[in-house]
Amino acid sequence: MNKIITTLVAILIFSSSLVSAESQRSKEVIKMLENITWLGHDCFKIKGEKVIYTDPFKVKKGEPADIILITHEHYDHCSPEDVKKIRKDSTVIIATPDCAKKLSGNIKTIKPGDKITVEGINIEAVPAYNTNKQFHPKGNNWVGYIFTVMGQRIYIAGDTDYIKEMEGFKADIALLPVSGIYVMTADEAATAALAIKPKLAIPMHYGAIAGTEKDAKKFKELLEGKVDVEILKQQ
Repeated sequence: MNKIITTLVAILIFSSSLVSAESQRSKEVIKMLENITWLGHDCFKIKGEKVIYTDPFKVKKGEPADIILITHEHYDHCSPEDVKKIRKDSTVIIATPDCAKKLSGNIKTIKPGDKITVEGINIEAVPAYNTNKQFHPKGNNWVGYIFTVMGQRIYIAGDTDYIKEMEGFKADIALLPVSGIYVMTADEAATAALAIKPKLAIPMHYGAIAGTEKDAKKFKELLEGKVDVEILKQQ
């Protein structure tokens, strides 16, 4: 009988922990997650007050963008042919100056530390750079973005390593690269998530140029019980 009671108690504790983990997601985050579509690599379509795309790459022609955020000029992030697939006449493109030279349309250039409001969406450019490799030098002034959609602050890191500036970032949802080689490894991305403390972290930058789903799964395992992680299926 004691063994049965002990087993039942263990089951109840396990079940309550699952409920607790789920309850950590606010209704706002759950609603926002429903409006985030991962299109592969660092490209997301995020719908709220406006339709926002990040770093369009290998996208199919689809829903036109109100705003396009481009983090830096590498071909897998600043792809003029992919921008054309989703750009309309009124689309606003936010990008670093080196990207602007490659693109056409309504372009607003930005550098780390800049803040801008576009179509009612507050956007802040934050630093993104390598610390232990040379693919993304700090001196290039490439960026990540923190922008607010449906009341939720969303951080897309761009191509970066873990940097000390992240300790000052405030985000409800963090989109973090996990593949290593050019960006953070899963371990480093977990460290970044612990520094930022988002309500939800989503791994990216794998499955195209570098990294695999194993990196995303490792990222989630490392943050188990610390930061809520959702691995999105590529659409």
